[in-house]
Amino acid sequence: MSILFDRWLPAVVLAPSVAASLLFVYIFVFLNGYLSFTSSRLLPRYEFVGLDRYRELFDNDVWWESVANLFWFAAPFIVISTIVGLTLAILLDQRIRAEGALRAIYLYPLALSQVVAGTAWQWLMNPSLGLSHVAEQLGWRGASFDWLSDPSRAIFCVVIAAVWQCTGFVAALFLAGLRGVDEEIVKAAQVDGASKPLIYRRIVLPTIRPVFFSVMLILTHLAIKTFDLVVAMTAGGPGTSTILPTIFMYTYAFERGRMGIGAASAMMMLAMVVAILVPLMYLESRATRNAA
Repeated sequence: MSILFDRWLPAVVLAPSVAASLLFVYIFVFLNGYLSFTSSRLLPRYEFVGLDRYRELFDNDVWWESVANLFWFAAPFIVISTIVGLTLAILLDQRIRAEGALRAIYLYPLALSQVVAGTAWQWLMNPSLGLSHVAEQLGWRGASFDWLSDPSRAIFCVVIAAVWQCTGFVAALFLAGLRGVDEEIVKAAQVDGASKPLIYRRIVLPTIRPVFFSVMLILTHLAIKTFDLVVAMTAGGPGTSTILPTIFMYTYAFERGRMGIGAASAMMMLAMVVAILVPLMYLESRATRNAA
């Protein structure tokens, strides 16, 4: 009886979460995929129309602009967050004083909702209210920061806000990885006369490679699904200069009554995630096999 209980206990514990995932994730993904092949507008319609919604999506210039904006948002967001987060983690790993307080300060932005963070940064970057205005009041007449109203630079204001909010979380991930490195190996390298930069480059950073994989995965996922931050800061503007695929999907599905196109754009975002996730998982699994 005890053996039977031990055998089925994991399945019983996991069953509710598996059932919830099937119902609230995969079934809705399947339903959304089907709607992308229908003539749904304000309300769902279930007559099959083939690839018509995808043709309309690919002929839509705003969609391609949102994809380009996603690249200009995601690339610097992921690179800067990773570099700054790793740098902060390495500094915290030096057993400095007030490490706990600094970690709390770095992690605090993540506790804020994207709406709050976006609104705060919208005020800070507003030329008539924010940092530029304060600098002018202090007598620095040449100070000017109007990127938020510049269509060619507004997307980078969103990058700054996103980096500010996520860097502390990235640093926490890297710090956990750094604390997991075997200290005996590091001490052996120090005895052999290796410098600290060489130890980090040849021993520590290769050891925490799985953390890099996790960071890339999380940041890519966050970049693709970013919505609240952009709505709070720019609402997709000026014009459509900061519109992202998530905003395009919401606008067409729930504001313009084009649910079919909205569903098609959601499926394309899912395809983006899969296109990035699968190669990353393959490279990581191959590296793990080679290291074994």
